[in-house]
Amino acid sequence: MPLVATPDGTRIAFQLRGTGPVLVLLAGQANSHHWWDGVREDFHATRSTLTLDYRGTGDSDAPDAPYSTELFAQDVITILDALEIDRADVYGTSMGGRVAQKLAAHHPGRVRSLILGCTSPGGRHSVERSDDVRRSLATTDPAAAQRALAALMYTPSWLATHPGPHHTMGDPTMPTHARRRHLSASRTHDAWEDLPRIRARTLILHGTADLLNPTTNAPLLARHIPNARMTLLPGARHAYFEEFRGVASRLVLDFLDGLSSVPPARPH
Repeated sequence: MPLVATPDGTRIAFQLRGTGPVLVLLAGQANSHHWWDGVREDFHATRSTLTLDYRGTGDSDAPDAPYSTELFAQDVITILDALEIDRADVYGTSMGGRVAQKLAAHHPGRVRSLILGCTSPGGRHSVERSDDVRRSLATTDPAAAQRALAALMYTPSWLATHPGPHHTMGDPTMPTHARRRHLSASRTHDAWEDLPRIRARTLILHGTADLLNPTTNAPLLARHIPNARMTLLPGARHAYFEEFRGVASRLVLDFLDGLSSVPPARPH
């Protein structure tokens, strides 16, 4: 697994697959690149995909120090620099969408186009999940918490035919301190003042039945990001990109194909 060292010495694992212009795929909280297993291939007909293991996940180092979405975004820049990729399309879902907001706002020259899925701006302007959802996930029974999370990610009909394991349910190899650091990074994210600074053309995707990250956050993002458009997927829950991949991946590709062509990533 290739690794790149960040300025603070943390080694970050990354995965570059396929050929063509680079699409960076950013996973949700407390998840490694496996979040995208079975989906990334949807893009390989015309693009290469670049994923990473966030610090604290997968094959990356897990320092017990503060994490933030801005720090995760800087880790992405470190990888792009190492691969000599000047600009890339970026698709972030859940916490990955929060990282993508920071990436696009603070490094506008590196982001060609932006897709934000099942995410929110964070801070006091975002719409938080309900107390019932919080309680279902905070139960001291690990099996019950996993069942509750699965029901928030996928519809009952999908779960009935896809019993798992599900790669969106958290990285089981994470140390406890890294889980806490990821939770803190997501909770403290606030990009409200950053959103108007985003210059990349933006597509916002969200399931209409998403209770983990309420759907109301999608129009909030759409209204405050210049040149953004929004598509809601009827009946989809948080992991819309996997369960509804036939529709969702096509929406992403159509959006990207509508942009002017760019040269492929440099060989590495």
